[in-house]
Amino acid sequence: MSDLAAEQSQAPAQSGRPGQDDTGFARLAMVTIDCADPVALASFYGELLGWESRHVDENFAILDNPEGGSPLGFGRVNGYRPEPWTEPDGSKHFHLDFYVDDLEESTAKALALGATEPAYQHGRTLKVLIDPAGHPFGLAPLE
Repeated sequence: MSDLAAEQSQAPAQSGRPGQDDTGFARLAMVTIDCADPVALASFYGELLGWESRHVDENFAILDNPEGGSPLGFGRVNGYRPEPWTEPDGSKHFHLDFYVDDLEESTAKALALGATEPAYQHGRTLKVLIDPAGHPFGLAPLE
């Protein structure tokens, strides 16, 4: 079992509504990713994940999680510039990690959708790629 899977399996169960248990008072509504082109980035992640669009316009797009989890949003930011994470000493504000059945096949599919592969990798089982807007994301094999 990967470290991420182990952490998730040990996490306390959360109820669906804020205030229904003692684990917290808020519930994640959506993760929104800043970008220059919400339509293009929503299309990329929609294809990568197989998720459907709930809303798409030139300023904002939402993909619904078919498993009932939080959706992904994509918001236009004028003058958007990606963080220089592709350099070993670069920074990042966030990243997304995804489990995949076949790391090699999934990497090839993500690259065909428009992702790029930076020269710098962590050296772990996680494959780091960069989405079309310059955000890093990881692909990890299911164990």
